[in-house]
Amino acid sequence: MPELPEVETIRRDLSPRITGKSFVALTLNWPKTVQNQSAEAFKQGLIGQTICGLDRRGKYLILRLASGDSLILHMRMSGSLLVEPGCESDPYTRTVFHLDDGSSLCFRDPRKLGVMWLVKDAGEVVGKLGPEPLDSSFTVAIFGERIGRRSAPIKAVLCDQGIIAGIGNMYADEALFAAGIHPLRPADNLSNGEAERLYAAMRQALERGIDCCGASISDYQRPGGQTGTAQAAFKVAHRKGQPCPSCGTPIERIPIRQRGSYFCPRCQPYRKRQSKRNKS
Repeated sequence: MPELPEVETIRRDLSPRITGKSFVALTLNWPKTVQNQSAEAFKQGLIGQTICGLDRRGKYLILRLASGDSLILHMRMSGSLLVEPGCESDPYTRTVFHLDDGSSLCFRDPRKLGVMWLVKDAGEVVGKLGPEPLDSSFTVAIFGERIGRRSAPIKAVLCDQGIIAGIGNMYADEALFAAGIHPLRPADNLSNGEAERLYAAMRQALERGIDCCGASISDYQRPGGQTGTAQAAFKVAHRKGQPCPSCGTPIERIPIRQRGSYFCPRCQPYRKRQSKRNKS
């Protein structure tokens, strides 16, 4: 699933390629991708619009249009945005955006789970997201306050987009391993020191993912067709049964809120605290 590093990579790759170009036609091979209106209304509202910039909010890619409208895409489990020649004929291409220079932007989505909106106000779609984890304004104190009010497993809290935007399975697993925290630990049961370690580990995992242009575990591709390399540096994510790089113990996988979570049972022992957050 494209998470924050993958969507940020797509934004950076696409921005110089499509900014300033206009939509001249649209091929919708899977109309159910459109969320807030009919496929025909979506087409009519988009054709003729000029792209003036690209933003990212959590896992959502936002194309800002000259009219003030926003085209928002969420790639869900298997989506990619491609500009490579021939992407129009890919059997998994669900939408083709035809641009005024003769090029095409293709939304490839094998599982047909991706969605898109054309809206006047982007807040209609992304307004309920939590803060961006890499913003300078998102301090360790704010992080501690937001997770400290939740009794759910810390892995589930990290993946809750209303609490913090953009973190998903892979990078949450990597951050928890780096911080030495079991994914089932209640979030409000972490000590201040553990919360500080997790905050730093979370940001490092996301920044590393961006530096590596994302992780290509299954379907993710960059707009030019290249793959990301972040998966090569993963310590636990998607490494069930492989030896922990720190202690050699086999990596385990458990389900948490219908998501697979990878961890080292030795480096991330489940420690029950007798009281809630230690304020000292």
